[in-house]
Amino acid sequence: MKYDVKDLSLAKEGKLRVEWATQEMPVLGLIKERFKKQKPLKGITVAACLHVTTETAQLAITLKEGGATVALCASNPLSTQDDVAAYLVKDHKISVFAIKGENNKTYYNHINSAIDMSPHITMDDGADVVSILHKSRKDKIAGIIGGTEETTTGVIRLRAMAEDGVLEYPIVAVNDANTKHFFDNRYGTGQSTLDGIIRATNRLISGTTFVVCGYGWCGKGLASRARGLGANVVVTEIDELAALEAVMDGFRVMPIAEAAKIGDFFCTVTGNISVIRKEHFKNMKNGAIICNSGHFNVELDLDGLKTISKKKRQIREFVDEYTLKNGKKINVLGDGRLINLAAAEGHPSSVMDMSFANQALCAEYVVKNAKKLENRVYNVPEAVDHGVARMKLKAKGVNIDKLTPEQKKYLSSWEFGT
Repeated sequence: MKYDVKDLSLAKEGKLRVEWATQEMPVLGLIKERFKKQKPLKGITVAACLHVTTETAQLAITLKEGGATVALCASNPLSTQDDVAAYLVKDHKISVFAIKGENNKTYYNHINSAIDMSPHITMDDGADVVSILHKSRKDKIAGIIGGTEETTTGVIRLRAMAEDGVLEYPIVAVNDANTKHFFDNRYGTGQSTLDGIIRATNRLISGTTFVVCGYGWCGKGLASRARGLGANVVVTEIDELAALEAVMDGFRVMPIAEAAKIGDFFCTVTGNISVIRKEHFKNMKNGAIICNSGHFNVELDLDGLKTISKKKRQIREFVDEYTLKNGKKINVLGDGRLINLAAAEGHPSSVMDMSFANQALCAEYVVKNAKKLENRVYNVPEAVDHGVARMKLKAKGVNIDKLTPEQKKYLSSWEFGT
């Protein structure tokens, strides 16, 4: 078995942490038990490029119980939990290629190591595996029957590939499942981002001006949670409808050029490039704290920041202090990478339970329907989405009403009047 992790002696600690997370993942637990009996992924190799966390471990174990051979690599150089990686290798004989803090060369070597295992299914969090396969590893595409994508950024990239006619195998957009983005993006990102910021800085949020760049589902969750901690929240947006929604939700909305002058904390959650640029850094308060919770660190123009700085030092773990040429100090958290994973532990397990339940079920869906799927991006089947919600409600002990036959007839008919 091939693998590349930091230290196998960390496995015992990883095992305990995975057990703790698993207690809040009942839906994936039910799927794992069924997979164990039915083996729907027998003979399938899955290359999964995901954040290597306690929750991802439960997904990898579920896929293996379903009969799959799993190769797991990190979707972000700072998101790996080394004890979890060691546990998966040592106790479950799952090939893991991930080390927290790995440089870019190692990061891509690890992705290629997963691709070397000739996957039938890819699981991405940011579309890096798909991108590398289409750019430099086309020799492995012939054996692939389909894939899944976990995050907004990746879905955007994949839809662009499909639009250009270059996508060579079908992808299911797990991110777009209601039981994923309504909950994972909003509640998971909202809580875990603030967790990462507070762990990295130990600064009080209450009474500060907190700037959220982007008001998609992640931005909505972050803005809501920051307000809950007592911050004065400002939202920046480029989309008229999203901006209007932020206004109606009670937030101040303004361009980043204006927000830069008043913010104490800044966090980007847009999925786009150069959201905060050097002209914005120049106008910030002395001591401003900048971070990112979108997928890639390109949301912050760190190269531009370097050109206007005369000094940089690490003042705390995960905090780089830039001294600008005008004397101001700007603090960047986690090298601009996902702060909730760089400085904290990512999303709580109860919300990842739904996201990874979708991943497992969509892998099964791809295997069952491979011959019928075209080379495009598919939505998660409605039956899967509602099934995950149904299992989550059951696990929480919540019952809901069902339509009566009369109500079903009314909703499907045009003949009833008022």
